Amino acid sequence: MGTSYAGESKPDQDVRVWMDGCYDMVHFGHANACRQAKQMGGYLVVGVHSDEEITKHKGPPVFTEQERYKMVRAIKWVDQVVENAPYVTALETLEEYNCAFCVHGDDITVTADGVDTYHIVKTAGRYRECKRTQGISTTDLVGRMLLVTKSHHEPDDILPDRENTRRMSLCKESASPWTGASQFLATTNKIIQFSNGREPKPDDRIVYTAGAFDLFHVGHVDFLEKAKSHGDYLIVGLHSDRIVNRYKGSNHPIMNIHERVLSVLACRYVDEVVIAAPYAVTMELMNHFKVSLVIHGQTPCDPDVDGRDPYEVPKALGKFQQIDSGNPMSTQDIITRIIDNRLTYEKRNKKKEAKEAAAYDAFQKLKAENRHESSAVNIEPDQSKNKD
Repeated sequence: MGTSYAGESKPDQDVRVWMDGCYDMVHFGHANACRQAKQMGGYLVVGVHSDEEITKHKGPPVFTEQERYKMVRAIKWVDQVVENAPYVTALETLEEYNCAFCVHGDDITVTADGVDTYHIVKTAGRYRECKRTQGISTTDLVGRMLLVTKSHHEPDDILPDRENTRRMSLCKESASPWTGASQFLATTNKIIQFSNGREPKPDDRIVYTAGAFDLFHVGHVDFLEKAKSHGDYLIVGLHSDRIVNRYKGSNHPIMNIHERVLSVLACRYVDEVVIAAPYAVTMELMNHFKVSLVIHGQTPCDPDVDGRDPYEVPKALGKFQQIDSGNPMSTQDIITRIIDNRLTYEKRNKKKEAKEAAAYDAFQKLKAENRHESSAVNIEPDQSKNKD
């Protein structure tokens, strides 16, 4: 196993917490688990499994291990990343990294043989659970791409209750009994939990960039890290689903505006997000946020609906810069990976869901047995004799 620190130095904290996983196609659900785990202690160590281990137990990952390591390091609640972590969490691993306990979501992860990967730390009493983020999973995201569905898009106006219910019912692209339907319901509290809560200082150089930031990936991470290096405070404008679909077409964006907001907010280089930002960078926006520099990447930029350059205002002010992050990855590259390996990922998803369903049935059976035993213990002797 290898290790690296996400920050500049190793902080001195009393309680070290261990969390591990595949972290394939890192999304806000992964970030939320890290956030909750970090709150249980003072220092979060995250173990990331290798490509070989993931392929053995659940099928090939979408991202390579090096891409996944970088993505996890970019999550702002992660203090340390351990590469090539064992798939089954062992007590020796907790001891090696001086972690008091292991944290995982309130679902279950099994090996290729159907064994709970956390059975060792659970038996030793060194396991804690955090609440799984409902409505998001890697399996579901892969399903959205394979089915080319738009049911996850957020409407621009409020739909009648019946129509909203219909939209939610169309989102069952993942049949996992743990994750349920794939409709994520955003709340102001969740956004607050993900936000830095820091206002820019009066002398901060404020940098603004905007885009879809769909299927948040290592290309985005490298771009945002470089964008942040041009100032002190980075604001990211996220375009609405309607705008993204206008210039990208098909079923883009794969993740809706609320999902993309949390994914971007979880990045350690981002200070603030503008939800449903205008496609064109206006003078009003520049003045409102006191923007010193507007940055755009190397991807081509479509004109606005009126045919004008969306960056004409910052260009005229001499406050526009195009940068090269050095990472050419795009959202389309990820989709291409999945489409090119469609049969492999469909098989992987079905196999994973079958194992989860079996584990879920066993879990429910055990709960029922425990309830039955508990009821039997609580029955008074004279009541049991008189019971019909």
